[in-house]
Amino acid sequence: MRTITRRSRRLSALAVAAALTTGLLAGCAEDSDDSGSDEGGGNAEGKTTLTVGTFGVFGYKQAGLYDEYMKLHPDINIKENVTTRTDVYWPKTLTRLQAGSGTDDIQAIEVGNITEAVQTQSDKFVDLGQEVDTSQWLDWKTAQATTEDGKVIGLGTDIGPMAICYRKDLFEQAGLETDRDKLAAQWEGDWNKYVDLGKEYMKNAPGDTKFVDSASSVYNAVLNGESERYYDKDGNVVWDESAGVQNAWDTSMEVATSDMSAKLKQFDKPWDQGFANASFATVACPAWMIGYIQEKSGDSGAGNWDVAAAPTASNWGGSFIGVPTASENQKEAIELAKWLTAPEQQAKVFAKQASFPSTPSAYSTLEPAAETQSYFSDAPITDIFSASAESIPTQVFGTKDQPINTALTDVGILQVEQKGASPDEGWDAASEEIKDVLGQ
Repeated sequence: MRTITRRSRRLSALAVAAALTTGLLAGCAEDSDDSGSDEGGGNAEGKTTLTVGTFGVFGYKQAGLYDEYMKLHPDINIKENVTTRTDVYWPKTLTRLQAGSGTDDIQAIEVGNITEAVQTQSDKFVDLGQEVDTSQWLDWKTAQATTEDGKVIGLGTDIGPMAICYRKDLFEQAGLETDRDKLAAQWEGDWNKYVDLGKEYMKNAPGDTKFVDSASSVYNAVLNGESERYYDKDGNVVWDESAGVQNAWDTSMEVATSDMSAKLKQFDKPWDQGFANASFATVACPAWMIGYIQEKSGDSGAGNWDVAAAPTASNWGGSFIGVPTASENQKEAIELAKWLTAPEQQAKVFAKQASFPSTPSAYSTLEPAAETQSYFSDAPITDIFSASAESIPTQVFGTKDQPINTALTDVGILQVEQKGASPDEGWDAASEEIKDVLGQ
């Protein structure tokens, strides 16, 4: 991707880690295989074969949607091509888009890549805004996939509205409020109030527990509720003067320089073990993390976890599906894309794997599995995440969002949190990495 220098190799490794993380956002489960694109078209039975290219698990196959669609459309056969890692999937997809051949009939696009697709590949995708009523989707979701001249290159799949998941048993032992509504009221509107509660927790923290898993998770939660991040609306890189970035950095530094963080790197094995061992009391929790917590905390966490509204509305994760102009089956692919992303189908995927819909009309029909509901103390999960989803601001993304974010979290924040660097030293270290990313 870049000239391989020592710093580039280190940043490339970090970018891979970030890509693996975003792979979880598509479904938070392991993929079935690592396959390339099979050509669509006709087959021996005279059917039209549509190929769907995804990364991670989107849940369409798992929720039985392909089988349902083929039953409704006997002349259609669907083949899903899954690439496990996003750092492999997206470069491969870009190459095929630019070549004008080899693409799948439907291609998934992760939120971290949607701006690049909009700005550099919009002519390679069908304008789906001419095919659907875009008011079905959250405005901010559709805006992410819309070009300046109004072309919609992708239809929204899942999103990652934020809440705070917390161990009410640890809160009780620390002498803190455990009621989810009262907690949400305590930190409403300000992540610094959440951090202040962490300081209170640490005064009587049970055992060796910490208030939060990591400073990076706080950084991401705060930043993902800001309208301006690393780029401005004109596409200029403004990360080093962005008020949103500064707010997120300052809040995370309060955590990193205190004793309230378990200092864990998200999605590493020690982080998983932290859930199992009840090592921390809270985690910034997008909807897709509900299933992850349930799996990693195990039986001992059942009924001890609860969910409260986050200080501000925030989104972490989500994807789109688009139809390349190179598809030989555009008409059929458009119909399948519309059907897969319709509110009814998004609700079915949610019921299977808790991927939260980007279509608000589905929210009143969402039903978490009974075991999930009881695991999280009968919290009104869908109400909490729905309210967050409908309040998230439209955010500006750029082509280098992911590596910039990785430099700030996995270099800057980790140096402060794990190596004892000062906040200024952490910022400077991240700045050097970002200069490399931007070729400066």
